[in-house]
Amino acid sequence: MSTGAVNDTQLVIITGMSGAGKTVAIQSFEDLGFFCVDNLPPTLLPKFLELMKESGNKMNKVALVMDLRGREFFDHLFKALDDLAETSWVSPRILFLDADDSVLVRRYKETRRTHPLAPSGLPLEGIKLERSLLEELKGRAQTIYNTSTFKPRELREKILTEFSNNKAPMFAVNVMSFGFKHGLPIDADLVFDVRFLPNPHYVEHMRPKTGLDEEVSGYVLKWNETNKFLEKVTDLLSFMLPQYKREGKAQVVIAIGCTGGQHRSVALAEYLANYFKKDFITHVTHRDIEKRKGQHDAK
Repeated sequence: MSTGAVNDTQLVIITGMSGAGKTVAIQSFEDLGFFCVDNLPPTLLPKFLELMKESGNKMNKVALVMDLRGREFFDHLFKALDDLAETSWVSPRILFLDADDSVLVRRYKETRRTHPLAPSGLPLEGIKLERSLLEELKGRAQTIYNTSTFKPRELREKILTEFSNNKAPMFAVNVMSFGFKHGLPIDADLVFDVRFLPNPHYVEHMRPKTGLDEEVSGYVLKWNETNKFLEKVTDLLSFMLPQYKREGKAQVVIAIGCTGGQHRSVALAEYLANYFKKDFITHVTHRDIEKRKGQHDAK
């Protein structure tokens, strides 16, 4: 098993419907020891992230409230989120606060406030427009609370319970080698077939060995087609893995298959687990490495 660096930096972006409880939410994060900024313009998010990174551990728990300010708001926010997906030191978590239209109308009436998108009109008109504009952002949120039935104390307790741990959500990359002759792994998220690569099975003195042996792994990794494959697959996974993490998956299982699960798949699974351990917690397993004892099947 290989273990990579753990990302302990927490960044929570609080957004959602006006009147759904963002003020209570930011106060709750302050009580949890988060560095909080209310109503940060998305255009300033890249600069703020630079300050976070330069501060070391002084700003490793941050909560930002971002409110609706029209179409420009989304353009800047989505670009900032896409840029964050390319980084490994922080993964943002979007907390979207929602409530039923009738509840939001009642809350506006109780506070005698006007809706920011309907300053001279009816609150419901602004609520419907805001809900339409926020639809895409809601789809990108990892956590959604409907606060229609929540009292302020209940929303606070829910946030304190869910966000009180001091560690960022764990995300692990599990790399598995296997042999196609023994069947596809049913728990794999991604499967790569490497049976097109030169096969150590046909080098007689390597036949009883496995991809864990340096001689075998050296043989597998020395070919141009192997290096081209690794270049392409590491580029693909470098893009995909942060997306899986951002969407809240706890783990991704990457299965590398050759014929018998002894030589090529083992060597390449070890390579990939080692390659990604600098950015993720990684584990490597070899499902079929023990299945050939005393046999002479192709690998």
